[in-house]
Amino acid sequence: MIVVIGSPIGWLRDEEVVPTGTPARAALAAAAAGREVQLVGRTGDDPTADGLLLSLSRGGVGHVALLRDPARLTPLAPEPASDDAEPTLPEDVAAPASGPRSLPPLDAADVDLGLRYLTNFAVVVLAEPADQEVVRVVADAAAWNAAQLVMVVDAGTEPSDGLPPDAVVFEAPADDRDGDFAALVGRFAAALDDGTDVADAFRATIEAEGWAEASVD
Repeated sequence: MIVVIGSPIGWLRDEEVVPTGTPARAALAAAAAGREVQLVGRTGDDPTADGLLLSLSRGGVGHVALLRDPARLTPLAPEPASDDAEPTLPEDVAAPASGPRSLPPLDAADVDLGLRYLTNFAVVVLAEPADQEVVRVVADAAAWNAAQLVMVVDAGTEPSDGLPPDAVVFEAPADDRDGDFAALVGRFAAALDDGTDVADAFRATIEAEGWAEASVD
């Protein structure tokens, strides 16, 4: 099983909330490759979350360890814009006056609880930037389960200290509007879960995705 850690974001497309953002897109790509996937993170407890979780389920992604927080609103991303237009949200889903449609950073205690609930996973993907305490929790869980750790960090940033020597770190591009990078991460995780070693999984994934240049540490 693959565990992907990161809070999903909704995108309203043709009046349907569909998942976007690196965690959700990576999880969906891994599930599409035939692997069992669970998503650990946080959403609000609102209609946007209802639609988002339904779309994830349809894509084969489990969310039994996904926290629904009634004090927050589920993020709803603007519709991707053309090169000469600004991204927009439809008027009927614009952020209300009570606060932005955003979620707080991952909480170490929540992540720890989710990982304790999900047992016997072979790959764990920390799919969004996180603080040192969250990284420690994820690294400890990976070690306890003898699972391969995969991390995504922002472009230009260094990985956290204390990672296991076999951890794989991807540096996210500044713009992944089309989700190509997230899909690569998900399919790479699927190859690892299938028993392929890191080097071969990476090589096969970038070749299948048609990436001419990529690097992984």
